[in-house]
Amino acid sequence: MTNQITITLPDHVYQKAEHFARLANLEPVSALSEQQVLALTELQMKPEEDSRLSELLDRQQASILTESEHSELQALMQIYQEGLLRKATALSEAVKRGLIKELGA
Repeated sequence: MTNQITITLPDHVYQKAEHFARLANLEPVSALSEQQVLALTELQMKPEEDSRLSELLDRQQASILTESEHSELQALMQIYQEGLLRKATALSEAVKRGLIKELGA
């Protein structure tokens, strides 16, 4: 038996739910090929996102960030943090598989 429901959500709530659904569908790093794991160890933000993030952080530091820029900053910080977590997980997996030497060793 299945049930279908329809709800109305504010855009920001829907976007967060959609985002978490996409994250839940990411393949675990441990299931990736050696080549894919190594590629993830080099993961970086897109240059234009990185540049915009720096610009927004500077504006925040100067206390001149607008409300829309604040939302944009939060979104870019989320991208940065998720990428950093994915990269760290890949580095750990690469060390575990012997693909790279232990960091700091």
